[in-house]
Amino acid sequence: MKEFITHINTIHSLSSQAEKALRNICSEVFIVKGKELQAIGNRCTNIYFVVDGLLRIYYLKNGVDITESFEAEQALVARADSLFDARPSRKGIQALEDTQLVAVNTPRLFTLYDQYHDIERLFRIVFEQAYVKTVERIEQLQFHTAEERYQNLLANAGSIVQRAPLKHIASYLGITQVSLSRIRAKF
Repeated sequence: MKEFITHINTIHSLSSQAEKALRNICSEVFIVKGKELQAIGNRCTNIYFVVDGLLRIYYLKNGVDITESFEAEQALVARADSLFDARPSRKGIQALEDTQLVAVNTPRLFTLYDQYHDIERLFRIVFEQAYVKTVERIEQLQFHTAEERYQNLLANAGSIVQRAPLKHIASYLGITQVSLSRIRAKF
């Protein structure tokens, strides 16, 4: 819990009352490697903070498993499509390593917004950052070659390459494992 509070205070500082209220709606969660944190088709009712470990967000397209993103230490993770619309998510969240998390109960979080404007501001900033990350990801896929995307992954999240299975890395980059092997051979 300490890592979570420290992290969010680097995004936006909370009053001691707001911090206490936020702590009261959080719980610690542990998920083992290979297990689903959230299965496709379930509603998202938590925002997760990764204390230690590695998750991937994925979806199925025509029966093919596609990795949308990797989320490691200090990441805040949620399925926005489900979180805000209260509908089943089209995406799942899976642990690629044993993962320790802090879960923030979002129905309770949203009720705190009116009472603690610093909490509301904090999560507005969090969601703005997530939006920017999504736009950057779309631009990577649209405007960069597979090799450039791999170089970007190495530069910005190099530990993922060491920690995630190659099939998920290839899927994330939008290429086959054979193409990924060719690209990796160049480095």
